[in-house]
Amino acid sequence: MDDIDRTLLSALRRDGRASLSNLAAALGVTRATVRARIEKLELRGVIRGYTVQTAQDLMDAPVRGLMMLAISGPGAERVMHRLTGHAAVKQVHSTNGKWDLIAEIGTDTLEEFDRVLFDIRRIDGVETSETSLLLNTRKGGRRA
Repeated sequence: MDDIDRTLLSALRRDGRASLSNLAAALGVTRATVRARIEKLELRGVIRGYTVQTAQDLMDAPVRGLMMLAISGPGAERVMHRLTGHAAVKQVHSTNGKWDLIAEIGTDTLEEFDRVLFDIRRIDGVETSETSLLLNTRKGGRRA
């Protein structure tokens, strides 16, 4: 990947619906170049898909947070399976370092968020956790 590819990806992250003409103007290249670059990035698996995030997506779970989890023993797969089955858990990430898993959680209220945290802490194998509420999203969503 060169600077044009990186700039193109950055522009697409900001606006995945940007026209080829607008992207070409922003990058100082032709539309054909933008189209070819996008196709190559898709073929190489750099761009894996496109998505739409609606205002309703954010309103459906206005209380959001990240829960970092340390798992005791070899139970990470089992805990991950339990987490992915929980309606309030939006995504689960495995990681390295102090925490084994990070769960993205979204609920309607703080009370519901608290219940979800309590439920997750009771899963066999969850040794300890730390949670941070997400107050504002500056990139990736249109939240003010």
